[in-house]
Amino acid sequence: MTHNDVDVLTWTLKGAAGEPLENDQQLLNRRIAYDGGALLFQDYGVISVEPEQPGDKDVVLSCAVHGDETAPIEIVRDIIHAILRGEIKPVQRTLFLIANPAAISIGKRFVDMNMNRLFSGAHANGDTPEHHRAANLEHYVSSFYANAPVGERRRFHYDLHTAIRDSQYEKFAVYPFTHGAPYKKEQFTFLAECGVETLLLNQAPTTTFSYYSARTHGADAFTVELGKVRPFGENDRSKFAAAERMFTALICERELCLPTFDPVRTKVYDVYRTINRTVENFTLHFPDDVANFTAFAKGELLATDGDTEYRVSQDGERIIFPNAKVALGQRALLTVVELPVEGLQLV
Repeated sequence: MTHNDVDVLTWTLKGAAGEPLENDQQLLNRRIAYDGGALLFQDYGVISVEPEQPGDKDVVLSCAVHGDETAPIEIVRDIIHAILRGEIKPVQRTLFLIANPAAISIGKRFVDMNMNRLFSGAHANGDTPEHHRAANLEHYVSSFYANAPVGERRRFHYDLHTAIRDSQYEKFAVYPFTHGAPYKKEQFTFLAECGVETLLLNQAPTTTFSYYSARTHGADAFTVELGKVRPFGENDRSKFAAAERMFTALICERELCLPTFDPVRTKVYDVYRTINRTVENFTLHFPDDVANFTAFAKGELLATDGDTEYRVSQDGERIIFPNAKVALGQRALLTVVELPVEGLQLV
């Protein structure tokens, strides 16, 4: 097997399913050199890049925490293939993660459990393959950061997703709870260059992958929503070109040349309410095709959870991530309100 023969996604899916390719052992745990470094195929869907003279960044790019979100999978796959073909040459340590191969194989969001509710130790509360995979992913991220060269370094994690439904803002990112730390202008600008000009600020700890890296490892970490869920082959890759270009630049340039921070470029929303499904009789009172960030008028009924009604309590309150079919106890809906960027604590 030559490095040009490697189909990273096929290798990942077959191996994770216990059906490794005939020449699979030539790749698993193997280092493949590129001009300036090497890729290590540590596990199925776990590929790290170790430059010979690494820069000061340690970058995690993850996809497929939800298996039907295909555009991020295509982006990660194609960046890895470009390295193997010698088309790009990373100078920053990078860990690529194809998180949930089993869910990709069946074209579903997940097999047993929503993996993005299983990080920061939540995987210890169950025994499904997704619980075990989340624990392993945490281990790989921890090892990656721990094995970085000695010295002052900068940690990043971009967990790439696409949303179940359309959005008033096609691309947006979730900024994990900072526990009082200021927000970073550089990250606002980087994401805007990716085409992500809307940020949602989380105001509480969560069990998402990005929050895990932010809280446990001090990384600049984000859940990045790049568009809408579509099957393989149906993504308009031109819509993701800016993001792919910037993630490639992040790992291939020693220092990114970003424009000056401009607060006008980014809309910022704050989580106003979290509505959980606590009983079987949970209903959302708006059509399934209502887009993320749709605004509702004060007093409108959003959801009922058994006998409990949730109504809009202020004009301009918007909905995001509605899903009436989540497991009991999980979030079925967020409402958000816009904040002025100038009022944030920024560095």
